[in-house]
Amino acid sequence: MSEDIKVIIVDDQRLMRDGLRLLLELEDGIEVIAEAANGKEGVSQFQTHQPDIVLMDIRMPEMTGIEATKEILHLEPKAKIIILTTFDDDELIMEGVQAGALGYMLKDLSGEELASAIRTVMSGGSQLDSRVARKLLGQITNPAAKSVTKPKAQLADPLTDREVEILALVAEGYSNPEISRKLFLAEGTIKNYVSGIIQKLNVRDRVQAAVQAREMGII
Repeated sequence: MSEDIKVIIVDDQRLMRDGLRLLLELEDGIEVIAEAANGKEGVSQFQTHQPDIVLMDIRMPEMTGIEATKEILHLEPKAKIIILTTFDDDELIMEGVQAGALGYMLKDLSGEELASAIRTVMSGGSQLDSRVARKLLGQITNPAAKSVTKPKAQLADPLTDREVEILALVAEGYSNPEISRKLFLAEGTIKNYVSGIIQKLNVRDRVQAAVQAREMGII
């Protein structure tokens, strides 16, 4: 029997921490092992408990979620962090992705959606709320954003038409199972395609792959 996924919750609002814990207690295979009220405490709790997943708020006193994410990834580059926020602000979305978070979800998600995001990130994937994806890619296509985008070199190994099709769906916030159903392909096949795309683009995860591809004009 596999061990539970160990999670810590970092949020300055006690009510939100309690709510997230309650949602996750209803899910099999997920255990909340610690909580923190700000980013600084979150880094300390991460070091103490070494969780599988960190649920990270953005706007907190003493140290923001973005700063805490960077600090945790500096301490442990393989750490898995999901940012949860009520602020679907373009700049914060971009900062969260660039900081290295593997998930970016809005706090009005259901317990089932949160558990799914945790399991996806735990299994080596990444999760981007579809509403967040639209805002993120909207920022990249904004003329002001384009003006500061650095030109990218052409890929040594170009993406195939199928890879571009799958990457476009990733950029819209679709998960592997959703893409699988949409394209009538096995989920394992989609996973292999996404892994190949990430490798070709030389990025850390599917979210950064979507950002990189949009900046390069691939999608």
